[in-house]
Amino acid sequence: MSARQSAQEMKIVEEYNSHPSHAEQCEPFELTAPSYWRVPFVFNSPHSGRHYLKSFVEASRLDHHQIRRSEDAFLDLLYADVPSLGAPLLSANFPRVYLDVNREPYELDPKMFVGRLPSYVNSRSLRVGYGLGTIAKVVSEKREVYRHRIPVEEGLERIDTLYKPYHAVLLGQLSACRKKFGHAILVDCHSMPSCSQAKVTGKKADIILGDRYGSSCAPELTYAAYEILSDLGFHVVKNKPYAGGFITEHYGRPAKNIHALQIEVNRALYMDEENHRLHDGHLDVKKRLFRFANEFMHYGLTDFGSLAAAAE
Repeated sequence: MSARQSAQEMKIVEEYNSHPSHAEQCEPFELTAPSYWRVPFVFNSPHSGRHYLKSFVEASRLDHHQIRRSEDAFLDLLYADVPSLGAPLLSANFPRVYLDVNREPYELDPKMFVGRLPSYVNSRSLRVGYGLGTIAKVVSEKREVYRHRIPVEEGLERIDTLYKPYHAVLLGQLSACRKKFGHAILVDCHSMPSCSQAKVTGKKADIILGDRYGSSCAPELTYAAYEILSDLGFHVVKNKPYAGGFITEHYGRPAKNIHALQIEVNRALYMDEENHRLHDGHLDVKKRLFRFANEFMHYGLTDFGSLAAAAE
């Protein structure tokens, strides 16, 4: 890394490590397009948003660190160079605790709201029961988010102005990708707390791949991702305890030539989880994820591309 690149990286890290934005105006999400779309991939970072509205923070009972517990922190930085390889990157600016686009559009808990929710709301899902619906009731350690109940109108407005436009862009990118290349591969980028999966997997995983147990993604793609990441030195596990959320399940349609693979990265590899700051390890993780993306894209364009074309 040159001195100029090092200085730029340090500036970026300082910006990422600073307190999140509280301005009332901000673009809800960003689509970073490549100069030329040359591989059948779309990358998505739905939970890395850190733009916390002042009005939301004031309505919360959580402090600065607690309210950020559910962020897939800094994932947009780790994947920031993906567009240079020829694929778009969609990332949310609004935080997951404010609105979770990796849920059904209307997974809502009636007890959170003042007023009556519409009849089409799914209030009985397991995720709602855990307090982790489209609008979360709790963050990690079951800490409740809000001081008071939310007006129904406000909750529905978040879905109309954030959730629906986000998914419209994501669907548009996947449709355009399939039209251009004949198939589309969605890489859904997430991170996990280092303590979240030790009891399930034994040795803590560096990365967990989720393909809904083979239903959202062709096995050849999952296997290729597993092999590439393992060769890069990561300890990789498949599907346990994270098999993929709503995005993976909803968009992954291998029979229709759209594949979705969720990738969870252990946060301890690149950040201080307690103080919510990047540590020096992020440089190595970012470099290895870039190499992974490059090799995985090559496979998706060439070897897998040939298989997909032959299957048509």
